Amino acid sequence: MNHTDPRIDNYIIKSADFAVPILIYLRELVHASCPEAKETMKWSFPHFEYKGSILCSMASFKHHCAFGFWYGSLLTDPHKLLASGEERNSMGNLGKIKSLSDLPTYEQLAAFITEVMQLIDSGIKVKKDEKPKEVKELIVPAYMYDALSENPEALQTFEKFSYSQKKEYVEWLEEAKTEATRNKRLATAMEWLAEGKIRNWKYLRN
Repeated sequence: MNHTDPRIDNYIIKSADFAVPILIYLRELVHASCPEAKETMKWSFPHFEYKGSILCSMASFKHHCAFGFWYGSLLTDPHKLLASGEERNSMGNLGKIKSLSDLPTYEQLAAFITEVMQLIDSGIKVKKDEKPKEVKELIVPAYMYDALSENPEALQTFEKFSYSQKKEYVEWLEEAKTEATRNKRLATAMEWLAEGKIRNWKYLRN
């Protein structure tokens, strides 16, 4: 049964010259290691699926290729071949691939694919990393707080603003080159805030 996708043929043809033999090699290796693998395009680059789950994917860029396993974080890696951390997130599990010599051996790659198949057969699901929400903390300079405390209307507006709206005012003040300029901007900021205006209110469409 033919499990190839003509979109991947087109993807390979349009890739940089150095990438073509790498992509062809990886494609053939996946199908040889997993005859049931089906090709598809997801997020604009080639993926291989096995029994409805993503087996692996490959992509080409201007100066390198990437190859990754959906279950990469669960794979055993006795030879320390798989990338980790930020490099894995941006470059796939094998880091930057600029030539066929950058790849592990055929047998090692085939073993990874077989292991992913076994994980899929066992029903294990990949859990997304649960990252704690980043708490955005805006440092408001003391001189601005002092001015706000003396202007209840401005303070009320500022406290209701979103993080980004507050940040626009703070950055505008902090970017002043001289104290005189900063004081002038501070007075203007208090006036605008008292009127309920955002920093760039002049650019709002009527």
